[in-house]
Amino acid sequence: MRPMKLIPRRSGGSTAHAKDASDAASTRGPARVGRRTKDLTKRLAVGDVAVIDHIDIDRVAADALVAARPVAVLNAARSTSGRYPNAGPSILLEAGVILVDDLGPAVMDLREGAAVTIDGGRVVVDGQTVAEGVRQTEATVEASLAAAREGLSTEIERFAENTMSYLRRERDLLLDGVGVPNVRTVFEGRHVLIVVRGYHYREDLAILRPYILDNRPVLIGVDGGADAILDAGYKLDMIVGDMDSVSDQALASGAEIVVHAYRDGNAPGLERVRALGVEPVVFPATGTSEDIAMLLADDKGAELIVAVGTHATLVEFLDKGRAGMASTFLTRLRVGGKLVDAKGVSRLYRTRISNTQLALLSLAGVAAVVAALWSTNVGQTFFGLVAARFDDLVSGIGRLFGG
Repeated sequence: MRPMKLIPRRSGGSTAHAKDASDAASTRGPARVGRRTKDLTKRLAVGDVAVIDHIDIDRVAADALVAARPVAVLNAARSTSGRYPNAGPSILLEAGVILVDDLGPAVMDLREGAAVTIDGGRVVVDGQTVAEGVRQTEATVEASLAAAREGLSTEIERFAENTMSYLRRERDLLLDGVGVPNVRTVFEGRHVLIVVRGYHYREDLAILRPYILDNRPVLIGVDGGADAILDAGYKLDMIVGDMDSVSDQALASGAEIVVHAYRDGNAPGLERVRALGVEPVVFPATGTSEDIAMLLADDKGAELIVAVGTHATLVEFLDKGRAGMASTFLTRLRVGGKLVDAKGVSRLYRTRISNTQLALLSLAGVAAVVAALWSTNVGQTFFGLVAARFDDLVSGIGRLFGG
């Protein structure tokens, strides 16, 4: 392999000389192996080495990895394949996480907890090189993204073809609501908040707290979004999805469960729900679980649908890596009159109140109370007594020091 510059772990105020020193050092940590990145992140600890097989690391996966604070990520696949300009690798490097790419399937055979040494692009265990790949830097990632941008037109054409194919298959569902199951949750005339575990979903859900308390919307969690609702302290009304990333706690919370099935009736998550003693509603449909959540709320008479963490842009659709994401585009057209996309609201609205402003606000409040008291006879008597007590205190201190 040709030598390349290694990416250092970033720290505030680091100099070029310090970075070069960091480049020369190898990195060690215990291996945590998982073929599904979203499952692996739940058991990662600070300082671990995450071993994944994830082509085109997307933003959601990268954010989850960064939150777990591993020392490095070893990817059996290519973190950017060139299909589209994905943001995941840049997020990892920006957070100071070492990323070694294209290590091949052998790296997935690492023993759980094995002491791994990362030396450049080599993965070493017990002094033996078990895999070798490309250690990514800002320069290599940017080069990959530039190449991916050039081929994006192909993905746009494929997306358009998938959209038309979905419309032909699901026109009855989209246009007339044929196939929408009956549910016990009441939607008629109510607001509905749908939470998907997407970009900035935690921050957006926190910002929407006043809206939730004032309007009491129907709260729907799409797979892992159900846990986000519970973590925020709210009561779930419904869970929609294939049940691959939602916790048993959420499934047993008493919320109505709608299992997303394939068109042929096969529902991979059905047995898991039934094993918990819950009989779910089954909704066979092509597309994504967030789509059927929106279609269900719309068909049952929801007045307003507020979406958090859902997918809205082309890159977000491609991040999902599924042709079925074309359904999201048409679903949004179908429910567009009711849909309010709250994704990213946390970046739009941030309260910025300085300590000085808080102090001035407090002083203004105290001044208003004093003025109100002074305008009454009782208040004037009170301030007269306080002034007399203060004079006594000052006189006593004077006599003490004077004596």
